[in-house]
Amino acid sequence: MVDSQTGYVLVEQNAREKRQVASLTKIATACVVLDWAEKKGGDLNQFATIGQAAFVGVEKNEIGWQVGDVVSLRDLLYAALVQSDNLAANALASRVGETLGVIAPAGSNAKITPTTAFVAQMNALAKQLGMDRTRFVNPSGFDYKERPMPYSTAIDLARLTRYAMNKASFRFYVSQREREISFNRNGKQLHALLKTTNDLLGTNGIDGVKTGQTAYAGECLILSANRPSEVIKNSNESA
Repeated sequence: MVDSQTGYVLVEQNAREKRQVASLTKIATACVVLDWAEKKGGDLNQFATIGQAAFVGVEKNEIGWQVGDVVSLRDLLYAALVQSDNLAANALASRVGETLGVIAPAGSNAKITPTTAFVAQMNALAKQLGMDRTRFVNPSGFDYKERPMPYSTAIDLARLTRYAMNKASFRFYVSQREREISFNRNGKQLHALLKTTNDLLGTNGIDGVKTGQTAYAGECLILSANRPSEVIKNSNESA
């Protein structure tokens, strides 16, 4: 439990234990996209075309995406953050990764795809924030048969979430209980109603942020709550 303004840790337990973090990963994905929009002039209203590669690690396709669907980056962000849609996270990484221009190290035969360039940026952000026990390997948090395995810690994710929640746009995305998005399929406009995976949103001052679940990670949750300050007087003090 961390004070969002100061970063002061109020309570912690196993805060530096490396764990799989499932879709909490998408907070980093969103941060890279929003940084790209804020600092490099990226346009969230531009469109991405869903490719076959976006279906990697997609076990549920509740929105019903198909290869060739055309959707705005803004609506992909909503899908990734509100409904925790893996395909949306993959499509974001592929489209934004095309603009990042990461070059493979000299002498390396590694193929740098737009998605690997994007994930490299996620890890660069983690390093910038002092998340020294974190490794991202994809934009969605999917961890089945991934090698190497992704991991993070509670304290690292607290740092990441403070960074994310400082962005007004991110705060808005994760505050939405429902959101209608639209996309184009073969010239026809289709719509989907997203519903948040965060059942606690709107209760007890909770205004965000993200859930996650995989077999390895178990159930994962990061919450933000904005409440009035409390002053607790020592009972031994005189009135």
